[in-house]
Amino acid sequence: MAANPVAKRAGLRYLGLLASETAMNRYERRPLSAGEAELEYLDGEIRVLRPGAFVRCAVTGVPIPIEDLRYWNVDLQEAYANHEAKLQRMGIKLGKQS
Repeated sequence: MAANPVAKRAGLRYLGLLASETAMNRYERRPLSAGEAELEYLDGEIRVLRPGAFVRCAVTGVPIPIEDLRYWNVDLQEAYANHEAKLQRMGIKLGKQS
């Protein structure tokens, strides 16, 4: 019986042996360590440089679980906890709506 090529490919991805698949998108999950991760922020995806469970917001310093990371800046290579933090970093003030 031949090995399942999909399972074999998934196993190689888990081991980090597929160099062409080093970027992570919103649908992939990798085993995480409990510490802080080091990421490279790309357009629409992230690349894991050092596995971890969270990154820190560049504005507030709060930990952001990797699975909740939605806002980052590719040019500055920074993560943000929410849209308000990103706007604050960009120098845009949120006004109260009446």
